[in-house]
Amino acid sequence: MGYLDSVISSANPNLPGCGVSPVTGGGLSQDSKFSYGYASSPGKRSSMEDFYETRIEGVNGKQIGLFGVFDGHGGARAAEYVKHNLFTNLLKHPKFISDTKSAIAEAYSHTDKEFLKSENNQMKDAGSTASTAIIVGSRLLVANVGDSRAVICRGGNAYPVSRDHKPDQSDERRRIEDAGGFVMWAGTWRVGGVLAVSRAFGDRLLKQFVVADPEIEEEKIDESLEFLILASDGLWDVVTNDEAVAMIKPIQSPEDAAKMLMQEASQRANRFYCV
Repeated sequence: MGYLDSVISSANPNLPGCGVSPVTGGGLSQDSKFSYGYASSPGKRSSMEDFYETRIEGVNGKQIGLFGVFDGHGGARAAEYVKHNLFTNLLKHPKFISDTKSAIAEAYSHTDKEFLKSENNQMKDAGSTASTAIIVGSRLLVANVGDSRAVICRGGNAYPVSRDHKPDQSDERRRIEDAGGFVMWAGTWRVGGVLAVSRAFGDRLLKQFVVADPEIEEEKIDESLEFLILASDGLWDVVTNDEAVAMIKPIQSPEDAAKMLMQEASQRANRFYCV
């Protein structure tokens, strides 16, 4: 068991687990301070719109862990772009070690701007959420845009360390309306009657209202911080924070823990969607 375990789960809520083989794996940092596991299942969609990234890098003699879940909408373009570019942009930032929070915020903004430039000739909008966790020494920094979520287990209890960005939240709705947009009910609350998240990468036609500014939380890594869960809404739509933590607390392997969460999300979603 590592000093801190990262459990990454990505399960598509569109009939996940029905006849599709999941992808799972894991790893351990060279200094054995943290380990991670991941599990991902695309469900029955013809293409996968959710992506994850796990990287362990050496920076200035430090072992750095970078973990992320990217949930696409309107196609896979945005989520795939963020997967391949966000952490690269962050590691290149000159203040990555000295001012990590500012570096994260600026990397999110830069990645969003570069993706939007690449979209100039696209006819259809694409966007992506991003929930990322960066481990730098004894610091855990979680940044979030959209409705993927990060939850930690500290002292045996579940604590969310990110906030889902939904259009009906009072501050998000006020920000959108102050920018000249509107929020309306269309099966759920949506920006412009279209998008069910209020922050995201991409979404060029709604960019004035749907920003990629991350909310960043920092936690101290100590003996009371047992593990971190990063997951898309495919998990959180059907499993509560407390349930997710309780399910995997007895499991020693981060990969097995990620598989457990993915399978549970699949089973619960099928109760609602499978006839």
